Formats: sequence, C-alpha cells, structure tokens
Amino acid sequence: MDDLLAELDRRLAVADAALAADYRGDRGVRQPIHTVYVPADRYDVRTVGDWGARARAALDEYGGSAADLAKVLDLPAEFADDVYDRVRAKLEREPIEDLRIDFEDGYGNRPDDEEDAAAIAAARVLAAHTDPATPFHGLRIKSLEAPTRRRAVRTLELFVKEATITDGFVITLPKVTSVEQVEAMVLILETLEQQYGVPRLKFEIQVETPQAILGADGTALIARMVKAGGDRVTGLHYGTYDYSASLGVAAAYQSMEHPVADHAKDVMQLAAAGTGVFVSDGSTNVLPVGDAVHDAWRLHFRLVRRSLARGIYQGWDMHPAQLPTRFAATYLFYREGFDQAARRLRAYLGDGESGYLDEPATATALAAFVLRGIECGAIDTTEFDTTGLAKLARRQVPES
Repeated sequence: MDDLLAELDRRLAVADAALAADYRGDRGVRQPIHTVYVPADRYDVRTVGDWGARARAALDEYGGSAADLAKVLDLPAEFADDVYDRVRAKLEREPIEDLRIDFEDGYGNRPDDEEDAAAIAAARVLAAHTDPATPFHGLRIKSLEAPTRRRAVRTLELFVKEATITDGFVITLPKVTSVEQVEAMVLILETLEQQYGVPRLKFEIQVETPQAILGADGTALIARMVKAGGDRVTGLHYGTYDYSASLGVAAAYQSMEHPVADHAKDVMQLAAAGTGVFVSDGSTNVLPVGDAVHDAWRLHFRLVRRSLARGIYQGWDMHPAQLPTRFAATYLFYREGFDQAARRLRAYLGDGESGYLDEPATATALAAFVLRGIECGAIDTTEFDTTGLAKLARRQVPES
C-alpha cells in the first residue's frame, strides 16, 4: 500500500500543484458592496462628502422616515426601523465603499494635455486623503485596444507616479477582448513598479464584450484571463450596457436581469469560483431623479436584492440617490438572513441545535454571510460571538 500511495503522489503531483496555483481560495479580505464611478474631471476633495450629503438629502426628501421608506420599498415592518437607522448611519460614516475615478466612458476622449492634467490632479487629490475615507479606491483607464492603448498607459503612468498606493488601490481594465490584453496589463504593472518603486499593483477585469465570455476557439476566455492575471486580478466586473449592446439587445431591454446578462455572470462566477477573485454586477441606468425617484428606487432595490440572492455581493452605483437603496437592499438581505445563519453557525460550532446538518462548506458560507454583514454595517459584532467566525470565514473580524 505504501508503494501505491507513493505512486499516486507521483502521478498527481502536477495536478495537485496546478490546483493549488489556480484555485488559491478566499483572499481573506473584505469585498466592497458597491463601486461608485466618478468622471475624472468631476473628482475633487469634496466628492465623497458631496455624494454622502446628496444621498442623505434624497433620503430626507423621498423617504423621510422609516415608515416612509418602508412604504416606498415595501420593507417588512419588523426590519423597517433598523434598516432605516443603519442606512442613515452608513450615509454619514461611509457613503462610498469603493470609489473609481473614471477616465473611460464616463470621461470620454479629450485632448492629451487635458487628460494628462486630469490624471495628475486626481492622483494628488486621492493622495491627500482630504475626503471622508473610502476603504477601496482607484481608477479606470481606457482599454488596451489599439486606438486607446497609448492613452491608457499614459494616464496610468501619470496617476501611479503621483498617487499613494494602498492595499485598497485597484485599477479597472475595461472592454477586455483577449487573454493577451490581460498579459499585457501584467507587463505594464510590472514595468511601473520597477520604474517608480510603487507597491504591487492589482486590477479588475471588466466583462463588457462577448469575446471575454466565449472566444473564437469556443472556450470561456474569462477563465483563461483570470489565470493569466494571477494574483494581480482582484475582480470581474460585469458591464451591463456595453455587453448587452454587443449582443444586439435593443436599448429598451438592456438590463442587469436580461438573460444574456445572467448567462455572462454565471460564466464569470464559475471562472472566479475558488480563485479568490470577486465578482461584481453592473449598474442600472434608470436614475432616481425628477418625478421618477420612487420608481427608480424600487427598481434599484429589487435589482440589488436579486444580485445578492444570486451570490453576487457587489454592484455599480452611478448617482448619489442610488446609495439609500443600495444600503437598504443590502442591509435587509443580511438582517432577514441573520437569525437563521447565526443559529446554524452556533449549532455547527457545538452550541445547540438548528434543525440542519450542515457540512463544512456550508458552515464556511454561513460564516462568510455573517462576516459580510458585519463588514458593511448590517450586523453588529455584539450580535454574534465571533469566536470561531474568523477561522471559518478565513479572514479577520473587524471591530465595531
């Protein structure tokens, strides 16, 4: 038998090594619940504070009390007060979790000297940390397609030279169409690190083209892209409208819940599973403005809840008035599921019965659920004995 086991180890050594390299597991870091995209020419020292103030003003005007917001969003009565209070507190404390300074579609094509100046100015503002802090931040450059390649690299170089690179810094690479572009992005980051002595740079891949999901050879290129980027790739972000338009979906039907969107995100989730790479949904372009605030709120609230139920814990927000419904939907999701998750976790850890026979993988998922809720402000650490939670969730539990 010893000879057999030795032979098995020999035969499976390559496969074992590949599994460990390609599927590294949870990175042990917090995932933001949203990413806010702000055009580079509109980003300044007041941006985060202004978004928070405008979000609070929208909440005051269109959902002025817990009862008012509950009526608009059809919140369950038992959670309405708690959710409302937590949303208000979040908008004061941390209105934006992840900020992306946009040099791509939201910024457009400008003269080179204008974009040069904008890149330097934005990097200096970010380095100054004069705004309320955002745990995560970075920039979106233009794509590495031939027409915008040089401009993308130039903007990134100017930004990196001036910015303060922290653990929360990430670069968004849009409209990726080939594995070679991901490999090129790795080369760009390696070169910038060597040239300017900055810490290790990481990036997200935006899935906005059909080529990212299905290559000409019939393979799911997004899985190969994740592998090509290695541990520099932190996330896969779905681009609702570019992707839908690329497949010929009429503008009126382009949506986060269109079947083509669901298919793309299913493939993204499969490609990211076990790799430590986060998956983010896209945005809705129906903005809560004018006479349509309540209708837009209800749509956004429903779409955020839908993403959460599908196991996608992040999305894009494009307007300050979307923040109240982002946080309301997220907090309700965790508040509704917390009691059962807590009972099952306690039972798994040997404290009582839950009526479920949970296996280790499910226990890890339950712990991750509770920890996500704690990280975003939906659950307080005082509500659950966090002993054992960090080990199961494989990352540190934040202090309240």
